[in-house]
Amino acid sequence: MTSSQTATSPIEYQALLFDLDGTLLDTADDLGAALNSVLHNHQQPQVGSDIYRPAASNGAAALLAAGFKEGWGQQSQEQLLAELVAYYAANIATHTQCFVGIEQLLIALDNKGIPWGIMTNKPGFLTDPLVKAIPALKNAQIVISGDTLAESKPSPLPLLHCAEQMSVDPSRCLYIGDALRDIQAGKAANMHTATALWGYVPSVDEALAWNADFNWHSPIDAFNHI
Repeated sequence: MTSSQTATSPIEYQALLFDLDGTLLDTADDLGAALNSVLHNHQQPQVGSDIYRPAASNGAAALLAAGFKEGWGQQSQEQLLAELVAYYAANIATHTQCFVGIEQLLIALDNKGIPWGIMTNKPGFLTDPLVKAIPALKNAQIVISGDTLAESKPSPLPLLHCAEQMSVDPSRCLYIGDALRDIQAGKAANMHTATALWGYVPSVDEALAWNADFNWHSPIDAFNHI
């Protein structure tokens, strides 16, 4: 379903839930800076946003694999992961900002009294300071990280936990994300799903194949559904 289409029976959503990296926040340049710091320290060529941006939603190991390329398998991976995470944690919101349209969407949700929350696979020790550093996210009613519970996406457990804590029916929730695991988790939780095509999707064609209920090119597309 494209952004111009609506569900056959319009849903009055009780809550909206968002992924963090690549959906609410453009974190790629801070993650890329962490990657390039590690590459520099190990005498490897720096990489541009065309390399690190597609990997930005997939965690530290995916970033390092993109940067070290075929040499990643020969590296001391645990050490490099620790180096990248340490740099990123110390510089977590240097370049990060909301994607264009996100602040307006969150303000509209607040004005309409529609609660919203964040469910990310990012570990809590990174999620919490990052969310705190971005004023636009201050009204999130719940923030669930990848290590808050025993399971993370694509498991539906964190999303079901969000709905329970917010006292809303999962079938009346909409989950927005930019990765296949987001759409899988939302469907498994019996939520409606929307793909954030403005985020770090591998390609629009691949993202459309995830068969989310909605495919949005801009956060402003969400205004048709709130």
